[in-house]
Amino acid sequence: MIPKRAISALLATVLGLVLLFSFKTPDATRLTASGASDPVIVGTPGTSGSTSSAGSTDTGTAAAAPTPAVGGAGGATAGGAYADGTFTGATVSTRYGDVQVAVVISGGTVSDVTALQLPSGDGHSRRIAQVAAPILREEALTAQSADIDLLSGATYTSEAYAESLQSALDNAHA
Repeated sequence: MIPKRAISALLATVLGLVLLFSFKTPDATRLTASGASDPVIVGTPGTSGSTSSAGSTDTGTAAAAPTPAVGGAGGATAGGAYADGTFTGATVSTRYGDVQVAVVISGGTVSDVTALQLPSGDGHSRRIAQVAAPILREEALTAQSADIDLLSGATYTSEAYAESLQSALDNAHA
């Protein structure tokens, strides 16, 4: 006959193994906006405490806080329109690497935004930057300003991107 204590230990071990093997870690590819059931974009620069279940380790603040966004719709500012051309923003340092963008202005509106530098200090930072860059670009093109939403899991990159974008737009102000 098997003692009750041995049966209890065996059942507890089996239960522990079942729980261990059924555990799923969060998938880093959930940062992408397409097909995600929960929102990826969670806040605007200067807000805090916003979270999403997408999760990652790229959180915190950039070296300097983002400057206020250019106001108005269609690329216009309170003092006039943007000058046509390509304008490079300031390089913003984060703990994961530098971020710098260039903006193309055509007809007084933002027609393209290109990331010249993104964090690439390690594989994890490179993967986050590769996922975040196209989303941040679309945000900037839609907003026609640096008033873009931050991405959960890419907070440093988002804040630095917005700051560099604002710098480029300041250079484009006619």
